[in-house]
Amino acid sequence: MFDVKQDDALGPKFSCFQLDDYVGAMPRWCPGCGDHAVLGSLQRLARDEQLPPEKTVVVSGIGCSSRFPHYMKTYGFHGLHGRPLPVACGVRARRPDLHVFVVTGDGDCCAIGTAHWIHAIRYNMKMTVLLLDNNIYGLTKMQSSPTTPRGWKSNTHPDGSLLEPLNPLLVTLSIANASFVAQTVDWSPGHVYATLRTAHRHEGLSFVRILQRCPHYMDRAFTSLQEDPTLVQMLTHPDGIEATPAVLKQFENQIEHDPADLDEAREIAARTDVFPIGLFHRNENLPSYDEFAVSGLGMTAEEKLDGIQQQIDRFLV
Repeated sequence: MFDVKQDDALGPKFSCFQLDDYVGAMPRWCPGCGDHAVLGSLQRLARDEQLPPEKTVVVSGIGCSSRFPHYMKTYGFHGLHGRPLPVACGVRARRPDLHVFVVTGDGDCCAIGTAHWIHAIRYNMKMTVLLLDNNIYGLTKMQSSPTTPRGWKSNTHPDGSLLEPLNPLLVTLSIANASFVAQTVDWSPGHVYATLRTAHRHEGLSFVRILQRCPHYMDRAFTSLQEDPTLVQMLTHPDGIEATPAVLKQFENQIEHDPADLDEAREIAARTDVFPIGLFHRNENLPSYDEFAVSGLGMTAEEKLDGIQQQIDRFLV
């Protein structure tokens, strides 16, 4: 049975996949964890975009957020700590027909996975990367992460974190060939959904940082932003994230920012007086490693063996 659904951008369309088609195992995150809201938004996106489950893959590393593949009824790969991006690039290289999502955390991506993060941004292969940033190592029980605020007490820094936190947005915006950089907050599911939809439709690597609450180990980290919404500044622009009236009402502190202006994007990302959300940068005209990675996909088994033999023959003495 087919249902007719209404899509604001595309108009009426037929829907055969329902939300239950994307709901996997029961999530084992703590009650109140921001991961729940992100999972719901991704499942809703998959339904609304009608992504075939057998053509969708979620890749993760290690951490609380990296349990995502277990909770999506799609293909998934729960990888090693810090290694989801090279795995995802490999998947994309051999299966360009798949919709690829990467879910990583601030420890997984910004510490042990830093080199992979930098080069995946450079490669600009089509995939949607979600950095769920709760400013702490949650799965291993409250160690400081690269994004932990200075002075915050943790099990590795009982007297307070010594260094200023790394800014994932500034890092990403400084990497050559970065084509899509956005930011959102988990307590606004409407903005999370709109951001993920825009990111998924981008032809290149979309990097989305999501400020994600950890009620157990970082229960006060983002309280001020929730109690005073004016501290969250939403970026608006016709080429940015399309927000609903409800989201616009939620964040009344707004400025217009053209995502094509990379210098201004960096200036906004560096601000500490407000927490900006929205689309910082988008460039659809940058090269993608997809163009090179598909080489040889149409070869027969005999052609592949012949190619291997030719390479071996080059080293004959």
